[in-house]
Amino acid sequence: MTQPATSAQPGAPATAKNIRRPAPRDVLELLKPITWFPPIWAFMCGVVSSGQPASGHWIAIVAGGLLAGPLVCGNSQAINDWFDRHVDAINEPNRPIPSGRIPGRWGLWIACVGSVLSFAVGAALGIWVMVASLVGLAAAWAYSAPPFRLKASGWWGPALVGLTYEGLSWFTGAAVMTSTLPSTPVLVVLVLYSLGAHGIMTLNDFKAVEGDKQTGVRSLPVVLGVRNAALFACGVMALAQVIVAIYLVQQGLMLSAGIVALVLAVQFALMPKLIADPAKRAPWYGGTGVTLYVLGMLAAAGGLGGHW
Repeated sequence: MTQPATSAQPGAPATAKNIRRPAPRDVLELLKPITWFPPIWAFMCGVVSSGQPASGHWIAIVAGGLLAGPLVCGNSQAINDWFDRHVDAINEPNRPIPSGRIPGRWGLWIACVGSVLSFAVGAALGIWVMVASLVGLAAAWAYSAPPFRLKASGWWGPALVGLTYEGLSWFTGAAVMTSTLPSTPVLVVLVLYSLGAHGIMTLNDFKAVEGDKQTGVRSLPVVLGVRNAALFACGVMALAQVIVAIYLVQQGLMLSAGIVALVLAVQFALMPKLIADPAKRAPWYGGTGVTLYVLGMLAAAGGLGGHW
C-alpha cells in the first residue's frame, strides 16, 4: 500500500511537520478551480434565461458567479477532500491534505469557513439565492460527509451533483437577476437539464472502477457494469434533451428547440464510440458530447429569456 508522502526528500516541498498554515496556492489547489466552470456556465444560463438586461446588475452577476463557482463549488471540493483524505492518501498522496501541505485540521476549517462565507454571500443576494445556497451547501456536506456520504451511491451521488452544479446554479442566476422565484418555464428546463446531468456525472466514474470496487463505492459502472452504465448515461442525457426540445416547441421557442435538437443529433452520432470503450473514451466524450449538451443549455436559456 502506498503511504502519504510525509518524509522530507531533496527538493521536495515542506511536510506537515514544519507547516503551521497552508500556502495560498495549496488552498487554491484544494478548491479545484477546474471544477468551477460547469456551475458558472449554468449560472450564466440562469442570467440569460431571466430575460433581464445585464446593465444595472453587474455587481449581482459577479457576486453570483463567485458564489456558484469559487464559493459553493470550491467549498464542496474542500469538504470532499477532507472526508476523502484517507482514500487520497492511498490513491492521490500528492493532494494538498494527504501530502501535508494543508496540515492538521486546516482542511476541515477551510470547509467550515467556506460554508459560512457562502451562506453570507447568498443571503446578501436575496431570499431565493439564500435558499439556493443553503440547499447547495447541505448537498455538499451530504455528498461527502458521514452518515449520508451519498457519493458512495451511483444513483444518489450523480443526481445530487447534477442538481447542484446545473439546477441550483441556473436557479441562482435567474434569481439574482429578478430577485424573485424564476418563472415556471425556467424551472421546468433547469430541472430537466439537472436530471440529464446525472449521465454527465456518471461519465466521471469510469476512470475509477477498480478503485471503487476495492473501497466499496457503488458507482453505476460497478453496479451495472461498464457498458450498461454507459448506455444508461447516454440515455439519461438524451432523454432530458428530447423532453426539453419538445417543451420548447410547446412554448413557441422554435429556434431554441431546433438548436437543442441539432446538438442532440450530433451527440447521437458520438455516443456509439463512447459505448464501445467507456473507460477509455469517457474523457473524450466529456470534451465533445458534454460540450454540446451545455451549448444546448445556453440555447434553451436564450429562448426562455426572449433573446431570440
